[in-house]
Amino acid sequence: MSTLFARTFRVMTDRFHARLAERAPDLEPLRPAHGFVFRFLAGGGGRTAVELAGHLGVTKQAATKTVAELVDRGYVRRTAHPTDRRAQALELTGKGRTYLDLADALWAELEAEFAATVGDERVVAGRGALEAYLDGLEGGLRPVW
Repeated sequence: MSTLFARTFRVMTDRFHARLAERAPDLEPLRPAHGFVFRFLAGGGGRTAVELAGHLGVTKQAATKTVAELVDRGYVRRTAHPTDRRAQALELTGKGRTYLDLADALWAELEAEFAATVGDERVVAGRGALEAYLDGLEGGLRPVW
């Protein structure tokens, strides 16, 4: 069954990137791990690279490198932290939020097509099974680098 999960993830990810290229050719495809960064920062609250590293389960250096890459591409900006003068707060830029909104829309399309193929009842049952499995894991969900 794990091979089926992996193959399905690959097919859906490839379809996601193909649609992204069609609809927004000016946006470069990002790695799935970037989505974890976007989701974390979308929560707001002046989050730092140290907090991001903890969320991702990586070193501060790895998180800082990822942030620098996303800053260079215009998806993330650093600002003065509201309570810690030594830290920088991270936030999504307008481009980052636009990318996240587009990604959400594309994933919703792919999920709808999946449901149309296998049926709503199977999707509901599958979602319930996957959520139950993930809820039982300690440490949360980490990105695949």
